[in-house]
Amino acid sequence: MDYWTIILRTVLIYFIILLVLRFMGKREIGQLSILDFVVSIMIAELAVISIENIRVPMMNTIVPILILCIIQISLAWVSLKSEKLRKMIDGKPSVLINKGKIDEEEMKKQRYNFDDLMIQLRQSNVRRVSDVEFAILEPSGKLSVIEKTEREKNDPDYASKVELPLPLVLDGKVQLEHLDRIKKTPLWLRQELRKLGYKEIKKISYCSLNDNQTFYVDLKDEK
Repeated sequence: MDYWTIILRTVLIYFIILLVLRFMGKREIGQLSILDFVVSIMIAELAVISIENIRVPMMNTIVPILILCIIQISLAWVSLKSEKLRKMIDGKPSVLINKGKIDEEEMKKQRYNFDDLMIQLRQSNVRRVSDVEFAILEPSGKLSVIEKTEREKNDPDYASKVELPLPLVLDGKVQLEHLDRIKKTPLWLRQELRKLGYKEIKKISYCSLNDNQTFYVDLKDEK
């Protein structure tokens, strides 16, 4: 066996994959979606084939890896422009605990059992389910937990008024699903934003409603 060939192939493949991952972005390392996971597995398989079988030309491995990189970057760019494609590729978050109440139906849809919920709550350093105001299952599979404040724990009436901090406007587009969740309409949102001096929603990069019923608004290209 030609050990020097294996060593050289391993080093070369290592740097190629390192460059590919850098081009694909930091998101690939920090937050793997289903598509990211599939691409990572395919790249790993191609790398192993190239290292194990020295009779296979390296271009037979490098070309597919580069093609996967191009596909991934292209889909990431298109998903920035298309919200529908972004949801199709990455999926969308699921609220498993809403205002302190466990949503069993949503858990069934996600094939998520109580053991999974308890494990992830413990990993988030949450001792009791009663301390959780919201728990959101992210597209990456991570459970984001928002605990109740002391006021929410002591005042049930105030806790019932607290809403999940969802974006009402993203990249200049009204999020109808999130408005429905808080029982508001696009007309209401436009009227409230006009009162604050924001006449064109398309110029808003991000907008959310705080617990005290005030708006947080970030404009596009705001310096």
